[in-house]
Amino acid sequence: MPMLRWKQNLSETIFEDTGNMSILQRDRTFQQPLNWTTTFFMLAFHVGAVAALFMFSWKNLGIAIFLWWLTGSMGIGMCYHRLLTHRGYKTPRWLEYWMAICGTMALEGGPIAWVATHRIHHQNTDKEGDPHSPNDGGLWAHMGWIITGKAMHQNTAELLPYVPDLRKQKFYMWISKYHWVPLAGLGGILYVIGGWSCVLWGVFLRTVVGLHATWLVNSATHMWGSRRFLTGDTSTNSFWVAILTFGEGWHNNHHAAPQAARHGLTWYEIDVNWYGISALKRLGLAWDIKLPKLQPAYEPVKPLAPAIAPDPLVEEEALVPTSAGD
Repeated sequence: MPMLRWKQNLSETIFEDTGNMSILQRDRTFQQPLNWTTTFFMLAFHVGAVAALFMFSWKNLGIAIFLWWLTGSMGIGMCYHRLLTHRGYKTPRWLEYWMAICGTMALEGGPIAWVATHRIHHQNTDKEGDPHSPNDGGLWAHMGWIITGKAMHQNTAELLPYVPDLRKQKFYMWISKYHWVPLAGLGGILYVIGGWSCVLWGVFLRTVVGLHATWLVNSATHMWGSRRFLTGDTSTNSFWVAILTFGEGWHNNHHAAPQAARHGLTWYEIDVNWYGISALKRLGLAWDIKLPKLQPAYEPVKPLAPAIAPDPLVEEEALVPTSAGD
């Protein structure tokens, strides 16, 4: 059992987990067959990322940083996660679709697979059925579930019942099937702009950094960090993961109020994704924004109703909402 430390100042960490979880011990990754297609592309992108380091230029660095924000913040954090998965706010349909396209360029799959897998994680956090729980090993939670053939994200049809809102829209069905097209097009544009060195920085290196940053939310923020809320799972807040993911590292805050569009609850909890949503609101491009309602630390977090009504094709027991969310 991990040792727990309590603090009574609500503006600071309330509940801190000081235990450690093994990264490799009994890791499920080594018990599942690899999906060789996925593994090949992951290796190829990592090789390209290393090669990019030998072709440095300030222009390439600037392009990579901008695309990291465009795909990781606007695409994944603001759109895939806080908008599509949790419906934490609303935007015009054209903007929602543009942000979703940005999300595909992060190489994290199409919106249907991403959102459905994420909702499954919310319903089964750190329990049987969680696609990427550190209880199955730290490597598994980080990337093992991605590179093995048993991961649910490999079967889009199996995931459709979890996204009744998205599957009704032809755009999401199409972009989920051809989610690789925007990234391929981006690669062509970068080649015209700056040749292969620009492609290596703007696609390969930027994508690898973004992937590992997102994966750290699944692994690191369920293994190490501080806790403000008693959520009934292993979610933690991590400053360094929040920096790498534009605010997604305030994971315990998020588990306490999954539908909230804001994850950083204090001035020092930097949440770039929330700043982006706030900017959209000022421009009249975001509304019906859901914000967290804080509870005293000594009271367990109450379960919230799911953001999307459960689909009748999914067993009712599997969709009972928990107090946690990724």
